[in-house]
Amino acid sequence: MRIEVLIAGRGGQGILLLGHILGRAVAKYTNLYILGSEIYAAETRGGDSRVDLVIADREEEADFIKVMGADIAIVMHQLQLDAYSHLIKDGAVVFLDRSNVTSVPQRKWRVFLEPYTDIAEREFGTPRVANMVALGHLVRQTSLVPPEGVEEVIRETVPKDWVDVNIRAFRYFLSR
Repeated sequence: MRIEVLIAGRGGQGILLLGHILGRAVAKYTNLYILGSEIYAAETRGGDSRVDLVIADREEEADFIKVMGADIAIVMHQLQLDAYSHLIKDGAVVFLDRSNVTSVPQRKWRVFLEPYTDIAEREFGTPRVANMVALGHLVRQTSLVPPEGVEEVIRETVPKDWVDVNIRAFRYFLSR
C-alpha cells in the first residue's frame, strides 16, 4: 500500500505546519513509513507553499519522495489547484477551501468543498487555524491517523498560546 498526499496553498496559510503535523502523527501513531518534502517561495506571505507526503506500509514502497499521483489532497487556494491539479489522480479524495477556491476542474475526484478559512474566522476568530479545520476534515473522512495522535502532535509542535485554538479547530469536523 502506498498513499500519496498533496497539501498546497499560499504562504501564510499554515501549509507547512499542516504537513508537518500530519506527517509526524503518521510516523508516531501508525505502523506506516512516511517520507515528506516541502516546497515554498521566499515570500513570507502569499507565495507558493506545498508539502508532499508519501505513506507506505512497506519501506520499499516509500521509495520516491515526490507526489506523482496524489490519492489525497488538501488545496487551500485556487492558484495551487490550477498549478497542481494534474498531480491529483482520478479517484482521489480532495479537500478544497471554498473560501479561496472558486473553480473546481471536472475530474473524477471525491471532492469536499468546504469554507475552511471562513469557518476558522467565524468559529475561532482567526484565519490562522483554517489549516487545522481542513486537517480535521481529512482525518474524519480518511481515518489515516488517529485523532488523538494528531492532537498530541499539535501539543508538541504549536506554540503554547496557540495549542487550544488549534485543537478546537482540528476538532471542528470531527464533532459533526
